[in-house]
Amino acid sequence: MTGRYRHPVSARVIFINDCAGCMHMAVPVDAIRAIHRAFRNDMKRIDSAALDSARGKEGLAVTIERFRFFNEILVWHAKGEEAAVFPAVEHVAPLVAEAYMLDHRGLDSAYDELNTSYSLHDTLKTARATAAFRFHLDIHLDKEDTHLYRIFRERISLPEQGKAMSIMAGMIPQDRFPEVVAWLFPLIGNDDRENMTRIWQMVLPPPAFAGVKDLIKKSIGSDWGELSRRIPGL
Repeated sequence: MTGRYRHPVSARVIFINDCAGCMHMAVPVDAIRAIHRAFRNDMKRIDSAALDSARGKEGLAVTIERFRFFNEILVWHAKGEEAAVFPAVEHVAPLVAEAYMLDHRGLDSAYDELNTSYSLHDTLKTARATAAFRFHLDIHLDKEDTHLYRIFRERISLPEQGKAMSIMAGMIPQDRFPEVVAWLFPLIGNDDRENMTRIWQMVLPPPAFAGVKDLIKKSIGSDWGELSRRIPGL
């Protein structure tokens, strides 16, 4: 997030109600997990559409072609990790991040193969390419969630975590941020929506958050009622 939406990510821990009388802490890594779930959910839809298309079903081009915007967001995310998260992890766990960098290059290759296959209007090759992309992506994100970001969460201070998240957010071009919100929120559940919204509410200046809130409301439609119930005064 740049310009209007950019603001240093606070190191504060945000407490969120997750059941009657219960609280849990929202920390920077919660935002990463939410984005990872969105990646998985969107790629699952793209892969399913590509398979159905290969089986002869028509009218799926719009869903399959989401892979291009999907990859733009994936690249912004990966560049942010490479600029901020990987160096931070390297200081506390040398050589760990190198394998994840290789995963990123593998995802670049998977995208190139998918883009080429789709451009050739070869539905079978496209379905094979989406399946390969999804398989590689799922394994990579699972490893990050269970290994890389566990190290990041447990060995790196909250202020440094916040700094890394701010650098990652800055990889999104300002004029594309509304598209990212419109992509993200329909793909995640109520808990992730609440976490993301509360984090932005805490770290953004009120005028910037007001703009983000409008984007969220537009993106989730009738589900806005549940989000506003979870966050009184929203």
